[in-house]
Amino acid sequence: VQLVESGGGLVQPGASLRLSCAAPGRIFKVYVMGWYRQAPGKQREFVATITSGRITNYADSVKGRFTIARDNAKNTVYLQMNSLKPEDTAVYYCNAYSPVKTYWGQGTQVTVSS
Repeated sequence: VQLVESGGGLVQPGASLRLSCAAPGRIFKVYVMGWYRQAPGKQREFVATITSGRITNYADSVKGRFTIARDNAKNTVYLQMNSLKPEDTAVYYCNAYSPVKTYWGQGTQVTVSS
């Protein structure tokens, strides 16, 4: 199963980015979709999740700045990131979770620097 991420890049503090993750339909319809990130020298950490019923959950560090959304017609989950800070710099990974199996994307780099 392949989760295909896109949208990372280098931006200045205060800027915005939108990450996308496309998943196979059979996965997207039933799995909880989410985003995690891993900064250099740190463990991978939770960012946000969204269920098939569009219930969302966010890490405290991104609440009010990041928005997770899903487009069921395109089997795609998005992470809109606003007011980016240098501490948001990390590799961002798309995740598809079920109690039986979990899938990860390859990761996309987000760098916030002036």
